[in-house]
Formats: sequence, structure tokens, C-alpha cells
Amino acid sequence: MPGNRYYSGPVSDHFDGERFHSPGQPGTDRSFADLRRWRREGQRAAWPAHVPVTPAVPPARSVVPRLTMVGHASVLIQVAGLNLLTDPVWSDRASPVSFAGPKRVTAPGIAFAQLPPIDAVLLSHNHYDHLDVATLRRLKAGHDPLMVMPLGTDATVRRSVRGARVAVGDWHDRIELGEGVSVCLTPANHWSSRGLRDRRMALWCGYWIDSPAGRIWFAGDTGYGDGAVFRGIRARHGAPEIALIPIGAYEPRWFMGAQHVAPEDSVRILHDIGAERALGFHWGTFQLTDEPREEPVELLQATLDREGIARERFTAFAPGDVHVGRVADARREAAGD
Repeated sequence: MPGNRYYSGPVSDHFDGERFHSPGQPGTDRSFADLRRWRREGQRAAWPAHVPVTPAVPPARSVVPRLTMVGHASVLIQVAGLNLLTDPVWSDRASPVSFAGPKRVTAPGIAFAQLPPIDAVLLSHNHYDHLDVATLRRLKAGHDPLMVMPLGTDATVRRSVRGARVAVGDWHDRIELGEGVSVCLTPANHWSSRGLRDRRMALWCGYWIDSPAGRIWFAGDTGYGDGAVFRGIRARHGAPEIALIPIGAYEPRWFMGAQHVAPEDSVRILHDIGAERALGFHWGTFQLTDEPREEPVELLQATLDREGIARERFTAFAPGDVHVGRVADARREAAGD
């Protein structure tokens, strides 16, 4: 399509022929005037320059769901004998350049050399804190994984990672990964861009992971909106055993609310999706917004306490943390409960 450098495809309920959008949800576009207002009025908290991390050393494979936090939105998901990485970023900065931009304050929760064989990479969208070309090149050279991504995101990957094995989908498309494991791209309330004139020209998504060992949902970057997106995912797929839900990068709310959830919204997503266990990501690694580093954790716990939900059901996932789930009841899964 003229004007869209990433994708040319048919018009749909979330693609107008040039740009993608989240139907019926608050718009995420912000102007330079909005940005100037944020910079003028914002009260950016001071973050520590470095927070110590004890890296984990994952096993080569796991049948039981085993999730290890790398940092921000990068999670190693080991399930049913496959190894998946979400939005892998091992670079020091979430930026198009190596000398400027948000710098990580936590080392990766897994040293790159300690990664097990990676079978697939799940990319949620093309923002620099989620699609890091340098890391994808390292993964291509050392692991040659299948790289799964939403419409238009492949233009960046194909151009920057020569020879990458790429699978592309629209919302609700299912992609088989092998060993009985598949992923389905789920809607989210967000946006995309790699530059100044390409806003919303590539799609964004989360991932529903179906496996013989259970169901895992990675929400991707998202605002809450009216919650219809999350209720729709549950109506289509059921409730997951494990949900990865973002909890950070939300201040100031007038600027960020449509695109990033705050912890109280994260708990609303937990209710909507009905997960047995939730892990909070998208906090504490890169300072993208104004809130203090530990505030997402504190607000998450306060919200859970206020609503009478056990803190153990929804915990903040920090670099190096490991969550080992259980194998889902096959009879319950077969019944779709």
C-alpha cells in the first residue's frame, strides 16, 4: 500500500489499508505537543544505575512449564520440550543506537551463553524495547530459531537479520511450532513504530501458547481500554494456567494510559482472563516512563490486598526469577474448561 513501508494487505476491522488500530479502543497516537507537555510537566523519578541480578541457568529442556525472567518483556518459556523466547533484548540499551536511549539497570536474568537451544522467538511488535535487531542476529547465528511476529513486523526482521526463518500472522492466526505446541496471535491495545513517520504501519499482538503441558498467555504491550480485548481472548481460548501480564511504564497516565497498563489495570486483566497464576513483566529493567522503579511492585501488591487476592497468585517477575508450573489436567483441557 502506498505510504506503508511494512505491509500491503486487505482492509480488515483493524487495518484501514494504511495503518492498524485497535477497534473500539482509545487511540494511542500522541503529538509532539503532548510529548513536550510530558517533558515540561513530568516528574521523572530517579532510578538506580544498577540493580544486582543473580542469573539463572535453565535446563536444556523441560516438559513441565518453566518460565525464566530475562528482563523487561524477555522471558524464556520452556514447555513440552520446546524453548521459546518472548521479545528478546540482551543489548544494553533499548534504542536504535548503542550510545543513547534507555539503558538497562539490570543484567539479563540469563547470560546469553547459558541459553538452551532456542526453537522459536515470539515478537509482539517492533518497538526497540521489544524488537532488538542485535539480539535477533545473535540468536540467528547461534540457534536459528523460527521467528514469529505480527503483520508488517517481518519487514524489519527480514531486512536486518539475513536468512532468518520467519512466520507472520494476523490476530487470531495459529502457527504450529512442533511437539504439539502452537501459538495464536492475540489482540492488544498498543501501537508500533521504528521511526517518526511509520506509526501503526505494522501490527502488534500477544501470544496464546497451547501445549500438551498447559496453556500460557503472553499479553504483549497493552493498555486496558474497556477490557473487551481480554474478555474476548478468554471467550475464544478459555483461561490459561499461566499469564504474563505487564505492570510497568505507565506514568504519566494521561500520556500512557491507552498503551500501557498500570498495576490496578493489570489486576483487572487477571480477572478478565481468569488465569490461575500471573507473572508481572515490563518493569524495572529500562526506565521508559516517570514512575519509581519499585512502584509497580508496590502498587500490584496493594491492589491485590485491597481486592482480597492472594499475593502468590500474581507476582512481579524479576530478572533471574524462575516459575515452574504444573502439567495441566488433560481431561480439563480437553473439556475446554
